[in-house]
Formats: sequence, C-alpha cells, structure tokens
Amino acid sequence: MFRKPTRRQFLQTSAAAGAGFWLSGSLNAAPPRMQQEKIQFACVGVGGKGASDTQDASRNGNVVAICDIDETTLDKAALRFPNAKKFFDYREMLAEMGDQIDAVTVSTPDHTHAVAAISAMKMGKHCFCQKPLTRSVWEARRMREVAQEYGVCTMMGNQGTANSNLRVGAKLIQDGLLGKISAVHVWTDRPIWDQGVERPAAETAPKTVHWNEWLGPAPQTPYSAKYHPFAWRGFWDFGTGALGDMACHTLNMPFMGLDLRDPLSVKAESSGHNKVSFPARSSIVFEFGERNGRAPLSLTWYDGGNRPPAELLEGSEQGMRRSGSLVIGEKGKLYSPGDYGGQFEVFGGVKRPEKTEIERSPGHFSEWVRHINGGQAAVSNFVDYAGPLTETVLLGNLAVWSGEKVEWDTESMTPKGKPELEKIVRPTYRDGYDIS
Repeated sequence: MFRKPTRRQFLQTSAAAGAGFWLSGSLNAAPPRMQQEKIQFACVGVGGKGASDTQDASRNGNVVAICDIDETTLDKAALRFPNAKKFFDYREMLAEMGDQIDAVTVSTPDHTHAVAAISAMKMGKHCFCQKPLTRSVWEARRMREVAQEYGVCTMMGNQGTANSNLRVGAKLIQDGLLGKISAVHVWTDRPIWDQGVERPAAETAPKTVHWNEWLGPAPQTPYSAKYHPFAWRGFWDFGTGALGDMACHTLNMPFMGLDLRDPLSVKAESSGHNKVSFPARSSIVFEFGERNGRAPLSLTWYDGGNRPPAELLEGSEQGMRRSGSLVIGEKGKLYSPGDYGGQFEVFGGVKRPEKTEIERSPGHFSEWVRHINGGQAAVSNFVDYAGPLTETVLLGNLAVWSGEKVEWDTESMTPKGKPELEKIVRPTYRDGYDIS
C-alpha cells in the first residue's frame, strides 16, 4: 500500500531535486503507455488561454470533454471539437466521464485552479494547469503533495521554462559566470486591469453565464462584469494581482538559476488596498538564506509602474524595458528584458561563453505529453518546480496583505507571529469544494 510521506520527508525529497532538475530530469518517468493509444483529454476552461491549451491537447490526442461556465465560450469550442461532451461544472464532468479521461487541462481563473486540478489528480488523471498554479500558498503545497501521492504527470503553463535561451541563462548563473549573487530585481508593466478599487456593484449575470459554477470555492459574491471575463485578476477573492499573474513568467530564469524557493522573510510597500482589490502598485522584497552553496540574497519585485533604480542597468545595451529581470553578481550582471526570458545579455565585466550545454525541450506542452507517454517529466512539473515557484511568488502577496514584514516557516507553512494571516495562507471554501 502506498504510504503518504510526512511533510518533512516531502520537503526533503523536493529540495533534493532542486534547481538541478531541469538538467537531469530527476523526477521518475511515468509508467509506460501503449504508444498507439491516443491520450484522452478533458479541458476545463476553453476561452482565453484555455482556447490555445485545448488546441494543444487536440494536437496530442483526443479532446473528449470540454467544460466552461460561459455557454457562448463553450459553444464556440464545441464547433472546433464536435465530438467532445459539454459541461458547465468540472465536478459533473469528472463524475460522468472519469473512466474515459486520461488527462485534464485547467485554464480557469486562479481561484478554481486547485479545486479542479486536485479533483482530477485524485482520480489518477494527469494534469496541466495554467499559471499561477494556485491562488494561495497552501493550495500550491497541496498541488505538490497530491501530484506526488498519486504519481500523475503534471505541468504548469509558464511556457518560457521550455525556452532554450532561458535555460542557457539559468545555466550560466548556476555555473558561476556572475560570481556570488547578491541581488535579483524583477519588474512588470502589469496590472493592465483595475486594482486599488472598491468592490463593484451587483449586476444581473447574463443568461449564458453560470455564475455559481464560476464562483466555485470562492465566497458568495454577486455577479459583475468587472469580474468576468477578465478583470477578476485584480480581486483578492479570485486572482493573485500583478505579482501572481506575471512572476511565474518574469521570475522564471532567476528562479531556475538560483533555486529561489523558501524565502525567510517578505516585506511589501504598496499604494494601499482595501482588502477587496490588490493595490495599484507595489514593491516587494524577499530575503533568502544560503541554499546548497548559493549565498544569501535578496529579490525585489516591482509592479504598477515601479521600477528598479536606473543606474543598475548602466552598461547594458538593452536599456530598461517595461518588464524584465536583472541578476547582480560580484563579477557581472545578467539582464533579460521582457517577460519570458527569451533573450538576455551579460555585462559589467563578464562575457557570454560561445557555447553552453543544456537539455533542449521538445516544446511547451509536449514535455507534459512526453511524460504521460512514459518519458522524462516536464521541467515545470508541480512537485519539483511549479509548486515551489508558486509558493515563493504568492508569499509576496502575503506581505502585501499584511503591510508588514512577514517571517515565514516553510515546513509548517506558518507566518511567524501573525496568526491573522492564516486565512490568506489557507482560505476557507464554500460547501461542495475541498482539497484536503
């Protein structure tokens, strides 16, 4: 019988894989499948990013079920996948078609990622989930634990992880090109939706929108067009703000190169918020201790128009863009403009080697399919990579909510001396939803 690991054993196993996973493929391959069998996919959320995720699924197997709370969106998807059965509630889909499904994609608002993905994984279904992996830190940990317990193949949709140039940049950092790293700066042009606003007035939901299913585990809240279909990202009950939306992309290269998991403390400064919507702008400082020979360092995140000091980029040929990441070492600096790590330069006393050996990806989404078919795991799998990355990112929002420095106990998932933050770490769900 399978024996679930203790939390300490789980953390030790995950940490042992660490940032080197993406080079060596430390996660075991999935049980081999009959290669002539097509993967049978069910897709939860088929509009927006879900449209391309569903299309990716169709290129790698059969889409047998599609689920969306918006009838208009669902009907459009049905034109592309006429043989897929339609659902408005992922729970009904899994209950009715569980024996016909091998794998599930989850491309929904942040607050429903964990409940949908964990429900599928507990049925033994492989799972692809959009970024950020979850809305809360505890949910990210549960995604890791459940994926490991049920032995399923997983991947988060931060597609830059499969980019060869991002992997080269991370490898150069790991190989010590910049020397000892003291600081990382990451910034974004988000939000491009409303933040720092009051709760919107109640409206009547369109007849095509199944609002109760959209809410899922979130508190009972009247419909507003300011939530669905896009701007939910700016509200605490449903999204993760600019940080949650973009850090799983823009922080990706520094995270991979420096194994930026388990910060010791986080402190945020912001334009202020009403605990309904995220602040219009914020700056967040994460402090990390020594890890596997990597020196202690700080990470600073900026959003809403905030930027790092311009002088940090003196000597760069690129100049400061609207978003990017900068890694500062004792020998030089590495700067990646934009969100996805697709390009970078090194400057300040170091030169990029002519050649750097990395493991090249077969492509985003294809890594997940490869694992399902018995091959090596996706780099951004829940256990080794996506879960730890998401935990780090969402701790920043814990500090934003608090307005004070938060010291973090990774093993117990506890903000030290701040029990009032427990409800942000581990949210309460409405009846009918559970991930414990």
